[in-house]
Amino acid sequence: MSGKLSHFDAAGQAHMVDVSDKADTARIAIATGWVRMAPATLALVRQGRADKGDVLGIARLAGIQGAKRTAELIPLCHPLPITKVALELEADDALPGVQIAATVKTTGKTGVEMEALTAVSTAALTVYDMLKAVQKDMEIGGIRVTLKDGGKSGRFTG
Repeated sequence: MSGKLSHFDAAGQAHMVDVSDKADTARIAIATGWVRMAPATLALVRQGRADKGDVLGIARLAGIQGAKRTAELIPLCHPLPITKVALELEADDALPGVQIAATVKTTGKTGVEMEALTAVSTAALTVYDMLKAVQKDMEIGGIRVTLKDGGKSGRFTG
């Protein structure tokens, strides 16, 4: 870590980072997270019997939309020309719940970590929303970047 926070100027005021001098490079980020729920709630997901419809399909679309709207939600994020957003949502009996992974790509001057994190968060919140009628104590967690590649700082896996 450099110890310097790039979103603050010399006076300590928040500002949007100037990326105009950076080169356009291919960039990718993957983020993951999960929604933990009771086995009976997960059974509704697997069986497609949730009252609001296809939980995983709708959450996938919500995650894609979330990634595309990240700059509107996170004040200092740059709007980016996203070239790919893919979400994988899998029912996991061991959790029990739904595992979520989002992959976001662009070619640009700054990375897409925030877009991947927003995609996972939005998908997880959608899973919760679609199932809250049957279980209000579901838990959302584990949201983190697991891969970032491209740009000056190179590759990160976590």
